[in-house]
Amino acid sequence: MKTRTSLTAVALLAALTLTACSGTQTETAPTSSPTKTPEMPKATVTTAPVESTPPPTVAETPTCGTLISSATVDALTAQGWTYKEREFRIGDVVVEGGLECLWADYTTASDHGQMYGWGPLSADAARTAQSNLQRDAWLRSTEGDLVYFTEDPATAIATDDAGYGMTYEFGDGWVKFADTKQGLLLIEWEN
Repeated sequence: MKTRTSLTAVALLAALTLTACSGTQTETAPTSSPTKTPEMPKATVTTAPVESTPPPTVAETPTCGTLISSATVDALTAQGWTYKEREFRIGDVVVEGGLECLWADYTTASDHGQMYGWGPLSADAARTAQSNLQRDAWLRSTEGDLVYFTEDPATAIATDDAGYGMTYEFGDGWVKFADTKQGLLLIEWEN
């Protein structure tokens, strides 16, 4: 049995020698105490000032092509209508900087057409114009901050589905006009 133990010891010693000579090394765990991981700087969120996109450039004054929606302009011109511009008036009050557009087929005599108007209006001019309209028997109504004056339906040439003929809409610093109250919805000019 002595030889068997010696052979086992020799085989074990040879295996250890071969392992040491093969260049394979095993790593050992560090014996020093772990160092504290440096703290990562906290991310700071900064918001850059939001650059506002400038509003689209709008013409200084309305034109008959910009006063109403482009879809309405397209529909009117598709049926062969053109426009004539004229001074925007409310009775004897001239709306400075305003515009009235009369759309129709001017190649033929007809009473068919549409009218749209818009203009800036001071509070004093608005009071005078409204007083004159009331004096001339135009009918006054309000919706929120808006004041409407419409012609008497009994004398109107044409009316919309609600029975309104030519109508003025007074807002804060402006006035709109159309041949029907419903037509006011087509005026998109805002300044």
